[in-house]
Amino acid sequence: MELTAFTGLGIGLATFLIIGLFHPVVIKAEYYWGTKCWWIFLVLGTIGVIASLFVENVFISALLGVFSFSSFWTIKEVFEQRERVNKGWFPRNPKRKYE
Repeated sequence: MELTAFTGLGIGLATFLIIGLFHPVVIKAEYYWGTKCWWIFLVLGTIGVIASLFVENVFISALLGVFSFSSFWTIKEVFEQRERVNKGWFPRNPKRKYE
C-alpha cells in the first residue's frame, strides 16, 4: 500500500472510532461480567499485537496496534468502571452479586 496524506487521516479516524467503540464495551462488560472479564481483553490485545507484527500493510498494522493497546487499556477501565458503579454513577446489574 502506498502511503499518502490520507493514510494518516484514515488512521486517525479509525483510531477515534476504535477508542469510541471501547467506551460502551467497558460499561457493558463490567455490567454483565464484572472485573472477571479482564483476561478477555488481555487475550484480544495479545492477538492484536502478534497480528500487527505479521501484517505488511502499514494501515492495517497500525489499526491492529491501536486495537491492541485499546484492549490493554480496557483492562484498567473495567476495574475503574467497578469503582464508578460502586459510587452510583452507573447502574448495578441486579442479577449479579457484588462484593
